[in-house]
Amino acid sequence: MNTQTHIRPGWPEIIVGLIGIAIVGIGGAILVSRLPLDPVTIGLIFTAMSGIGGLAGFFIAYFLRIREWSAFGIRATSWRWVLIGVGAGVLTFIAKGLSILVYTALTGDNTNVQQVYAEGGSGGMVSLVLATLFLSVLTPLGEEFLFRGVVTSALLRYGPFVGVVGGALIFALFHGINPVFPAALVTGLVAGEIFRRSGSIWPAVVVHGVVNLPTVPVLVLASMAA
Repeated sequence: MNTQTHIRPGWPEIIVGLIGIAIVGIGGAILVSRLPLDPVTIGLIFTAMSGIGGLAGFFIAYFLRIREWSAFGIRATSWRWVLIGVGAGVLTFIAKGLSILVYTALTGDNTNVQQVYAEGGSGGMVSLVLATLFLSVLTPLGEEFLFRGVVTSALLRYGPFVGVVGGALIFALFHGINPVFPAALVTGLVAGEIFRRSGSIWPAVVVHGVVNLPTVPVLVLASMAA
């Protein structure tokens, strides 16, 4: 990456960013789950919370001390890298599914922790579109800005392996130890490497968006077939 070391985010940005997503994203989700709302509304809010929490964490880190977009990889990219992001996203979607199958076979854990997303998209065409947009646009923006733009950028000072793998592990752990963990790990590894090689956050956002795009429709169809 072209970002100079002295303006690269560091541990202070990582810490405040992760605290930010924990408070806004996780804390907000817990609060919403206790409100007297219908399942579709709660599901829609949940599909938006990861993106909102990620953006909150990112902006807390951004305003901490650096305040330079390029230090977090937010810079223009080429159409070539966008297309690479699309292709990598398709391959990652396949690898994600395989990783979940392996995880389930090894652990016996087949908990559907994303059922709330299916509920968010089950209220008709409008809710299906909104839930899909939240999960495939807002979530990739928020999570990539934080976990690649802040966390991976900071860890890359220790080399490519620590930067990409460390960022992916932290990203996956924030999804919990469940069937989503291996999927998040695979996505984080690919998005992190694409981010490192391109020097821009946008190809990583594309990877993440392509991976998430089918999630809500697939979950809704599975719920209807059950």
